[in-house]
Amino acid sequence: MPSYTSAIALSVTGIFVICQPTLAAGDWPDSVDSFITHVSRTIDTTDMDGFLAAVKNPNGALLLDVRDESELTLGHVPGTLNIPRGVLELKIWKTLGYPDKVDTNRKIYVLCRTGRRAILGAKQLQDIGFTNVTAVVMELADWQKQGLPFVNGETK
Repeated sequence: MPSYTSAIALSVTGIFVICQPTLAAGDWPDSVDSFITHVSRTIDTTDMDGFLAAVKNPNGALLLDVRDESELTLGHVPGTLNIPRGVLELKIWKTLGYPDKVDTNRKIYVLCRTGRRAILGAKQLQDIGFTNVTAVVMELADWQKQGLPFVNGETK
């Protein structure tokens, strides 16, 4: 039987996930934006057009959405797999077939809502040995406004 403290912790966590505010640049100091800019110089990036080409013809690439699970209720780009950025280094391996040999050169496109977490997620993957990773730097809202492929609601 869970303890009273555990029940409170789970309740507070649930409230945070449900009521999580949208992150905006005004929510952190300029040093965070500087850090993200610095990281973006160390990885490959693409824009909306480049990602659209990958969505239309992935050629075996993994299209990876690193938004939190709670954000998926807003919808997703078809063909994407969700692994939240907070657990990316831990969950990517089994997704790609571990304990069998994992192709660390497989093309991976990393997507989020604004491109910031995609940049950080791509860097995480690069740091643990993946060599063919590209961050998608775009606003997901702009993707939707242009009528590009998008599925409303939660993923499978």
